[in-house]
Amino acid sequence: MVNLINRNQQFSAQKILNWSIAAIWIVNGLFCKVLGFVPRHEQIVKRILAPYNSHIIVVLIGISEICMAIWVFSNFKTKLNSVIQILVVTAMNIIEFIFAPDLLLWGKFNILFAFLFTLVVFINGFILPNINEQS
Repeated sequence: MVNLINRNQQFSAQKILNWSIAAIWIVNGLFCKVLGFVPRHEQIVKRILAPYNSHIIVVLIGISEICMAIWVFSNFKTKLNSVIQILVVTAMNIIEFIFAPDLLLWGKFNILFAFLFTLVVFINGFILPNINEQS
């Protein structure tokens, strides 16, 4: 009985983390980029990548983020998904830290929130599944 309760709690924790991680990708992709509710994202792309095609690039990035959310929901190749999320978020935040810290929501502290997010993704993708298997 105790194993069943612990296993259900771990499953619930992983399910909540999956939904939370996917929600972050959807909010950033759909609302901030595709729908353009946060113009700062386009300013960052304009500065770093392309001053003339920044709107199109931001929308494409937003669509990619929505696809990432769908991948998170799907539970398909979760370890690969986690690795890609960690690499993308880390690379993106290092580049923004160097080239556009003044445009970030929390300035250079954004890198701290990115680290915390990648830590949650790592725990969700690599630690919780191992705990579930041991139960």
